[in-house]
Amino acid sequence: MLDEYVSRKYRDDWRPPVDANLIKNKVAIVGIGQTKFTRDSQRDELEMAVESIKAAVDDAGLKMEDIDGMEMFTIDRLAMPMVISTLGMKNIRFTSEVSFGGGAACAVTMHAAAAVATGATNYVVCFRSLNEASGQRYGRGDSYADYMLKAVTPHYGYHWPFGFVTPLAWAGVWGKRWMHEFGITREQIGWWPVVLRENAQNNPNAIYHGRPITHQDYMESPMIVDPLKLHDCCVDTDGACAYIVTTVERARDLQQTPAVILAAAQSCPMEQEIQTIYSRPVISGLVETWYAGQELYRIAEVGPDDIDVAQLYDPYSIGGIIQLEELGFCERGESGRFIEGGDNIRVGGKIPVNTSGGLLSEAYIHGFNLVIEGVRQIRGTSTNQVDNVELSMVTAGPGVPSSGIILRKD
Repeated sequence: MLDEYVSRKYRDDWRPPVDANLIKNKVAIVGIGQTKFTRDSQRDELEMAVESIKAAVDDAGLKMEDIDGMEMFTIDRLAMPMVISTLGMKNIRFTSEVSFGGGAACAVTMHAAAAVATGATNYVVCFRSLNEASGQRYGRGDSYADYMLKAVTPHYGYHWPFGFVTPLAWAGVWGKRWMHEFGITREQIGWWPVVLRENAQNNPNAIYHGRPITHQDYMESPMIVDPLKLHDCCVDTDGACAYIVTTVERARDLQQTPAVILAAAQSCPMEQEIQTIYSRPVISGLVETWYAGQELYRIAEVGPDDIDVAQLYDPYSIGGIIQLEELGFCERGESGRFIEGGDNIRVGGKIPVNTSGGLLSEAYIHGFNLVIEGVRQIRGTSTNQVDNVELSMVTAGPGVPSSGIILRKD
């Protein structure tokens, strides 16, 4: 099955594109900001977006009139001009939006970096603001259809009439196949949420700070959608995150240690859908993550052994775990054994992951909080700091057109 997975249609046909050094080492993330993460913000998304952007601007040592570019998702619940007017930004010369939900989490970084590198703009702010817990929840069936139709995904017409309407259900299909194909056990999967909850205990901004769990707690938690138990699922969150991208030359004159973008990549392979990736020859993997990873390593001229810390998009535990295989941190089908006991993915382990608690235990801000934690690891300011970090990887959503970045110290 592994040979079939590697060879059929996809991976043997991968060819690197033309040289992609336009962004490499020329652009950096210089300011980060966020609101408090809560389960009931009692504020609207605009107010939280403005707070996070102001925090990022202040963190970088910039003024609001310096910002002349803006990046966001197509499925945001507020309009870009509203943010610009509320903040009193003088003139935004570049804007861009990226689709595919969580798959865009690092794609917006790539778009912002390309705009800065080409001189289209000087300082781009990327932001995401959500009331996922108290407002309209991404993935809740009773309010989902109108929301997701904005993503232009007509294949859902084959699923929604039958009540097959949530990301957890969609992922459960290929997750169950992955478990069957490689003998992955529920006990092994449980170590991912346990370690991430451990990380959250050192992070006062995490939703689950002060609420640890044991492996036994995980095993005894209720089933949500087989094979996903309660603690396998991300935490619906109210909050916002923002960060600012500019050139390395400008970054060196600002007040924070720049997180230089060594590589950025996107991927949307053949037979790609939004989570319902059931038409592929093999559905027990995340080929879009593999493609993005190959491109990241090619551009950066590094391999998985060179990555010091990784923030892997985990809307559910299996999405993060399978990425360990696709990105080369362990062999295909070996991730269950790789994470068993948790030591390989803890701080000090082979590849520390989701050091702020990830989407499972810190917050679900569509991966923007993962980018911010990736920057903190480069700065040396994480609440679960990995020693001597040189390279920090961040990935976007699994099972969708996806993206990723590698950050380095200047």
